[in-house]
Amino acid sequence: MTAQQPQPAHDPQFESLLEFLKASRSFDFTGYKRSTLMRRVLKRMQTVGIEGFDAYRDHLELNAGEFDELFNTILINVTSFFRDPTAWETLARDFVPGMLARTAPDGPVRVWSAGCATGQETYTLVMLLAEALGPERFRERVKVYATDADNEALAVARLGAYDQEELDELPEGYRDRYFERAGGRWSFRTDLRRQVIFGRHDLVQDAPISHLDLLVCRNVLMYFNADVQSRILTRFHFALAPQGVLFLGKAEMMRSHGDLFGPAHLPSRIFRKVGEARVRDRLLTLGRGGGRQGALAAPHQVTVREAALNAMPVAQLVVSPEGELLLANESARRLFALAPADVGRPLQDLTVSYRPVELRSRIEQVVAERRPVHLGGVEHGAPGEEARSFDVELCPLPPAAAELVGVSIVFVDVTRHTRLQAEVEFAHQSLETAFEELQSTNEELETTNEELQSTIEELETTNEELQSSNEELETMNEELQSTNEELETLNDEMQRRTGALNDANAYLSSVLTSLRSAVAVVDGDMRVQMWSPRMEEMWGLRAGEVQQQSLLHLDVGLPVDRLKPALRAVLEGRAPFQEVAVDAVNRRGRPVRCAVGVSPLLTPSGQTRGALVLVDEVGQAPGSAAVRNAAD
Repeated sequence: MTAQQPQPAHDPQFESLLEFLKASRSFDFTGYKRSTLMRRVLKRMQTVGIEGFDAYRDHLELNAGEFDELFNTILINVTSFFRDPTAWETLARDFVPGMLARTAPDGPVRVWSAGCATGQETYTLVMLLAEALGPERFRERVKVYATDADNEALAVARLGAYDQEELDELPEGYRDRYFERAGGRWSFRTDLRRQVIFGRHDLVQDAPISHLDLLVCRNVLMYFNADVQSRILTRFHFALAPQGVLFLGKAEMMRSHGDLFGPAHLPSRIFRKVGEARVRDRLLTLGRGGGRQGALAAPHQVTVREAALNAMPVAQLVVSPEGELLLANESARRLFALAPADVGRPLQDLTVSYRPVELRSRIEQVVAERRPVHLGGVEHGAPGEEARSFDVELCPLPPAAAELVGVSIVFVDVTRHTRLQAEVEFAHQSLETAFEELQSTNEELETTNEELQSTIEELETTNEELQSSNEELETMNEELQSTNEELETLNDEMQRRTGALNDANAYLSSVLTSLRSAVAVVDGDMRVQMWSPRMEEMWGLRAGEVQQQSLLHLDVGLPVDRLKPALRAVLEGRAPFQEVAVDAVNRRGRPVRCAVGVSPLLTPSGQTRGALVLVDEVGQAPGSAAVRNAAD
């Protein structure tokens, strides 16, 4: 392939390729810096030997696997443990203790590692916090959310296994404290790994995780243009709790966003959240996907703000501390059948004050305590419609202020999540039942349990951002399918063994039927175990009638009492074979002379487990002619 010629900054063919990627794979690269993005795409085109963006688009349509190769080329996963160690040392020494001190002694600590790549940065963060709290307290208090747009990188991060060379930069002693040898690699400690939730997340399109104490996003923003950076930083501002800390990469500055973040330690690129936007303005900012608080204050944007608020998919009400309805967006008016004239009325006069949930007492609680109130599992639905589930958040406006101007009430529709959770719980119960029934497959079920843990973690991520649950459910279905395949294999093996047993029984029955002698098999207590067809013919009793009956108690024409000494001698091992001649009367009433042979039934180890009784008719009994004449 010839060298690529320099491309214009806004090549129409290149822009068309980006739109194709967005439409076909839901991956929006239009916010990336054009120079960097075009350079990475051209590199991939050169690798596959294609010139022209239109030709490469045709190649993508014909080769679905090329998408993954292209994304891997664009999303450069360059990372390592304790990258820029001085910055990490500053974070651990000057900021982590204060962050932990601001939370309650047993309160949760929430951390987001955005753009985690293959996990080294996330596990660095885990080690740093475990050093500050101790492993036990870390497991009790800390939840780390690690996200990236690259699924292959997330798969490596979830595994948490690294080569020795990748651990060379760790401080002394860290490898032995936090990693375990697994074959030729080192795996991160499982007990600490369980506190990390990995999930796919697009910083440009997906909703941010909220109520964070620390947000680490290093060397990710530099790939985006200024407008997209502004949108992402606005989302980060929304995600962080008051006084929350933002940790950026060495090459990233924040010169034009001083209204959102203030420098806490500029050489280490550590910033602290400043200011607190009004709840309504924060929602408007997220609905627009960009902008800053200073811009929101412009009077000519009021109309835009109102339109954006009404366009939001979540229903929101704002009530004054005195109980007057100040605001209801379009979603809320449609959901609760509110009219524009209801704005300004006392909330107690409206149905929404008590249906679907009692709001007045909660509003009083928010006003009195100056802290948010969360209500989960609220059901609401119009007559004749299926009920929907909502999470209700009541927040003081503005937060942490001495004097409130109102209370924000947001209804978040979690119906889909509730249904998915019920499906997951049902699948989990089914898996537990399979675990109880198949103890012999314990090792496979342990692997399934690890996959289920991953699924649960993905669902927890969904609970934070309402995203990416389908992929984890597919993973769970694959594991269940694997278990079903193993069950089918076991069933096939059982059927083969049952067939072999039936063949053996049929063969044994055929042997007994073919013998001239009548055969009975007894156990050590002289109970009948087998009764051949010849015995049925001679004595008139079927096998089912004598099964498990004592041979000595059978009411037949054979004098079984005379066989008792021979049976005892054989069963007790005093004689290898006994033969007795007896006179008997067969089922037709005819006297016969029988030779009865008794031989031991031995186990493979030589122990006697029963006896084999062979009965042969050797002639007529003495006096049989006289008996017949008398009968005549």
